[in-house]
Amino acid sequence: MMRTFVVEADGGSRGNPGPAGYGAVVLDPDTGETLAEAAEYLGVTTNNVAEYRGLIAGLRAALALDPTARIRVRMDSKLVVEQMSGRWQIKHPAMKPLAAEAAALVPADRVDYEWIPRARNKHADRLANEAMDAGSRGKQWEPSVSTADLAAPAGTPAAPTVGWAAPADLGTPATFVLLRHGETALTPEKRFSGSGGTDPELSATGRAQAEGAAAAFAEGGSIQAVVSSPLRRCRETADAVAGRLGLDVTIEKGLRETDFGAWEGLTFGEVRERYVDDLNAWLASPKAAPTGGESFTAVARRVAATRDRLLARYAGRTVLLVTHVTPIKTLVRLALGAPPESLFRMELSAASVSEVAYYADGNASVRLLNDTSHLR
Repeated sequence: MMRTFVVEADGGSRGNPGPAGYGAVVLDPDTGETLAEAAEYLGVTTNNVAEYRGLIAGLRAALALDPTARIRVRMDSKLVVEQMSGRWQIKHPAMKPLAAEAAALVPADRVDYEWIPRARNKHADRLANEAMDAGSRGKQWEPSVSTADLAAPAGTPAAPTVGWAAPADLGTPATFVLLRHGETALTPEKRFSGSGGTDPELSATGRAQAEGAAAAFAEGGSIQAVVSSPLRRCRETADAVAGRLGLDVTIEKGLRETDFGAWEGLTFGEVRERYVDDLNAWLASPKAAPTGGESFTAVARRVAATRDRLLARYAGRTVLLVTHVTPIKTLVRLALGAPPESLFRMELSAASVSEVAYYADGNASVRLLNDTSHLR
């Protein structure tokens, strides 16, 4: 079966012509996960040249993953999209060889071009700005320092804090009510239990916790939809709540827990005994992963993509997300603009409730964290 990738690309020039750079990202079309990134400082050139260079880099990155893949290109450059689609002539001599190079990379029947607004091209735009920022320091962009899909575009001013000086006309926010699943047999022993382990069911205590949460949400009456991680402990918790509310449960793969690899089922002490070097690296850097597992950086990209997809689907609604420790902490961290190490400074009890509201200007407000009052 032929794979499909989404390529988003952008280029910019600070002066046109001026110091320029491009950014490109390859995405999984189903999950929105980042599969590859590319960015480069180009020296002095024009916006259009930088945009074409971004397109070429994005196509090359996608083909490196699978040379037979079908590619959907999304860019906010009307010029590049129309020219590569064959609807506009290419008259500028600097554009012709770049367009020809791009066209030669992928057969015409395996690539489509779509124009998107600049606001939907933030990831590639951020990469391009990171590349230009690196160039201004006499360096080239490095993927190890990129946070492109987790942050606002370079130069974007911070939005005012909701509840302090927020604009009054932003409309009803999308509100994510974040419910951690109830206990399993592994929870009281604080064993690593991610998406790569045995997928345990709720314990008797966990089922009671799920029923307690269900009763509280039924009394509150604000939940309009229920979305769950695919793992069993979350599905069982979500079913208890949705059954009480008369709602269906939508499964969202992006809400699954971190894959802890070889650490699955072990306590922290057991991991320290058996994998001390890996553990120390994991505690020191979000880019480090358990042996055979997933890094917090990878989880953050997955969760951010899932967040954006759910925000588009549930704009202005209150949605219950039944998920795990790492996705909940990550959503809270991103909403606060907190550094990755903040993940180790939050407590999330089994069946606890947290809440984040997302406004139309992109601002987020953390309203609740680790509430367990419904379990008392």
